[in-house]
Amino acid sequence: MRFSQRNGSDVLRILAISAAAMAAILWLAGEPSWSQQSKTPFLNELPPGELLNADGRELPPQGFILRSVYPAGIVVTKLSEKWVPYLYNDAVLYCTIGYGHLIKKAPCNGTEPAEFLHGLTKARGEIILVDDMASSQYSVVTLVKVSLTDGQFAALTDFVFNVGSANFRNSTLLQAVNAKQQDRVPTQLRRWIMANNKPLPGLKVRREREIQLYFDGIPKTRAIPRPGEDSSPIDIQKGERRGIQ
Repeated sequence: MRFSQRNGSDVLRILAISAAAMAAILWLAGEPSWSQQSKTPFLNELPPGELLNADGRELPPQGFILRSVYPAGIVVTKLSEKWVPYLYNDAVLYCTIGYGHLIKKAPCNGTEPAEFLHGLTKARGEIILVDDMASSQYSVVTLVKVSLTDGQFAALTDFVFNVGSANFRNSTLLQAVNAKQQDRVPTQLRRWIMANNKPLPGLKVRREREIQLYFDGIPKTRAIPRPGEDSSPIDIQKGERRGIQ
């Protein structure tokens, strides 16, 4: 069958439209399009504070048996970190993949480990996330001096993973937990909602998820701050400057 020049142009136009549609489908499905593979995409997502601040992070000693995070807690962390199965540069242009897994403190450039170059499965991504959370779990185990329910442990682990062990160590939140002052916990969690000197909706949502986890299975106490309780917002990248009261 003969094609005129016009028909050939029409075919090329249809193919171009089909390619664009396929790229859109791949994007919506969470897979990188061809253009993304050739040039690493940028996503405006903050890296986990625990992975970002290596100086304040303590890994469990060899042979130390960590308390595991129960499934509801893993779900909360996965929701908050979001799933990206391909390499991307985060809000500070650090090379990242999966559930916020920080590969290096530099943009992606093609020299990343081979397993990351062609994307991750969700199963592998969850294994990496659990490994990344180990130091956060260890911080909660060593810094909290009172017994915790599964929900409380999971909520605090997610919080530490987000803001970093050093910030948790110097927080009024830790003081309230160790004093068994449960009514102060919601107020203190809700303070950590800023980054880059501005409140972020994603951090507000994450804090509410942590509060739900913390009181999972136990009566939720009042969320009204105590008289004189400091409820001023805190930037997760700076921490609580005045320290523990």
